[in-house]
Amino acid sequence: MSDTGEWLGWRDATEAALYGPDGFFLRERPAGHFRTSVHAAEGSGLFAGAVAELLRRVDEALGRPAELALVDVGAGRGELLTGVVRALDAAEGADGVRDRLRPYAVERADRPAGLDERITWLGDLAAPGSLTGLVFANEWLDNVPADVVATDDEGVPRRVLVRAADGEERLGDAVTGGPDAEWLERWWPLGDEPGLRAEIGLPRDRAWARAVRALDRGLAVAVDYAHERAARPPFGTLTGFRGGREVRPVPDGSRDITAHVALDACGAAGRPPGAPEPVLLPQREALRALGVSGRRPPLSLASSDPAGYVRALSGAGVAAELVDPAGLGAFGWLCQGVGLRPDALFRAQGPAHEQS
Repeated sequence: MSDTGEWLGWRDATEAALYGPDGFFLRERPAGHFRTSVHAAEGSGLFAGAVAELLRRVDEALGRPAELALVDVGAGRGELLTGVVRALDAAEGADGVRDRLRPYAVERADRPAGLDERITWLGDLAAPGSLTGLVFANEWLDNVPADVVATDDEGVPRRVLVRAADGEERLGDAVTGGPDAEWLERWWPLGDEPGLRAEIGLPRDRAWARAVRALDRGLAVAVDYAHERAARPPFGTLTGFRGGREVRPVPDGSRDITAHVALDACGAAGRPPGAPEPVLLPQREALRALGVSGRRPPLSLASSDPAGYVRALSGAGVAAELVDPAGLGAFGWLCQGVGLRPDALFRAQGPAHEQS
């Protein structure tokens, strides 16, 4: 990391804090600090099962290609890919997908010990147009560092500078021209009221566009806490997480630094020429379309199969957490098709899964 007494923009300070030589994500296991949909459902397999179902639908829409890629961007310790591979191993009639599957984990941290040998570990995304299948990025874009701006006493947007040692802030240069100012004008106009804040999402747009370009044909999905242009938060969303609790964002390498994502801007940036409109929907709708439901099992099952009832009740509890509109169900899903229509993939097929 740089000198902790130096004043930096939030993008540079966060890059050093998260991904520097002793950065948070190179040193810590994310599951120890914050709870994602993958971690919430890891024991039940529900979230991984939904991704496996989406992969099967993508495979069918692509005409069952000779090789089917599943790319987990921001893979952590490979939990999601491990769950999807297990779901396909256990599923009846999945041989056609399983035998052609090429799972890739994209993560800056080193490959964890004991990971399924079928999973290829990459430090960066594949070359443009090299993949056919599904790119899935769960809570990746919120950790792509972004600069923060705030309006001064005259309503002029200025870059916010931060000191890594203690998280203290001060205003820097005005952001009144160039790509950052253009992005703000289009995607997060602040107005002229003093004290308003925004996160400049241009680095996320570029990162997402690069992920989509890795596909020759297929579907790219970004899952994150998000907001759209009509309802941007007036004071931004920058925050920190440590030990399972939300904490003050101090870019000293001791905690996660995150901010919600302007997924509508990412979708516009990532849309290939001539491609269909991306689909934006809340996680609760996406998962329900893929067969996840929070409904409780019938009470009669408790008499006929007590152990099965307990398992079903536990699965229903996990599913309810995944689709809770006040929690994980409020995540946004940005679904971008390359050579296929994403909306057709999110139509309910058959009964909802209430347990693994």
